[in-house]
Amino acid sequence: MIDRRNLLVMGAAGAAGLAYAYWPRGGDAPLLPGLTGAAQAQGTTAIQDVTLGDPNAPVTVVEYASFTCPHCASFHANTFKDFKRDYIDTGRVHFVYREVFFDRYGLWASMVARCAGPDRYFGVVDLLYREQSNWARQGDAAAVAESLKRIGAQAGLDQATLDACLQDADMAQSLVAWYESNAARDGVRSTPSFLIDGQMHSGSLSLAQLGALVDDAAG
Repeated sequence: MIDRRNLLVMGAAGAAGLAYAYWPRGGDAPLLPGLTGAAQAQGTTAIQDVTLGDPNAPVTVVEYASFTCPHCASFHANTFKDFKRDYIDTGRVHFVYREVFFDRYGLWASMVARCAGPDRYFGVVDLLYREQSNWARQGDAAAVAESLKRIGAQAGLDQATLDACLQDADMAQSLVAWYESNAARDGVRSTPSFLIDGQMHSGSLSLAQLGALVDDAAG
């Protein structure tokens, strides 16, 4: 039985004919029926964090963000480049990006970004946020899927690869289970949120605010 609290993986969605994850808007946990406890843990084994910077940096910053979140897009457009230059590229911060799934379109975007592989992942992230207003606000699911595939193509992915990625129901389930596990452990309630050496800070932080928190964590 489908209700607003469930995420299901369905086949042949619209004219695109792909197996997309269907997520009724407004839903909350549990996001996947049956994915709890040992089953949930099993579903997360293939999902790896995508990171930037030195793993041995003195401070670890984990950003929790949704590809459909306007505040996340604003942070990446206005703050992240400078934060990367000043803190990640200088070896002061090990940066971890973790996706949050509040809706199905954010999940699909994540699947496309991860399909590009770790070397191209953050390039796709940049494209997704830069073009968010063009794809994430479309009302038609097939149109959103086609827009996401165009973004994937800009990153060098071919049509067959993109179709296969968006048909990967196992990956969709694993990503949602991984997100649920992260959110429960770290107390993720909104996006963007930043876990800085184990301390959670919510909201779209400025460079000065984020830098001050990193400096405090570094001692």
